[in-house]
Amino acid sequence: MPHLDAAYNLARWLAGNDHDAKDITQEACLRAFRFVGGCRNSDGRAWLLTIVRNTAYSWLKKNRAQPVVSMDDDEFAEIEDQSCAAGSFHRVDTDALRAALEALPLEFREALVLRELEGLSYKEIAEIAEVPVGTVMSRLARARRQLQGGLNQKGNL
Repeated sequence: MPHLDAAYNLARWLAGNDHDAKDITQEACLRAFRFVGGCRNSDGRAWLLTIVRNTAYSWLKKNRAQPVVSMDDDEFAEIEDQSCAAGSFHRVDTDALRAALEALPLEFREALVLRELEGLSYKEIAEIAEVPVGTVMSRLARARRQLQGGLNQKGNL
């Protein structure tokens, strides 16, 4: 229960709305409760967020016509400096930032939410998303670049 807010937050950003996020979070908590014995010697928060992520992807596949975009590691070759981009997001209108985040591809949004909103390490994100750390770094770099580009286009940055 101490990680319920983080679970809902991730589900909300993956689902795109409150109603679906509540369903996903509830299903994920039921799954977590059923398999709580499997959480030995691991970070409970990362374990729960992994369940939320998997539940969200399963739920989206079952209930939405939109395909879940999957990208290969080869597509994430470039990693750019994030120091200048990260500081500029603090000056952005909240509604514009929310809209720009929702416009990101699901995998980019997931990585950005886990890193920037939930404060997870690259290693924890890699474990949750079941991808290499390098892929997490690439997704974050691309997400930040696309987010900044989207905000620049709308004159919010």
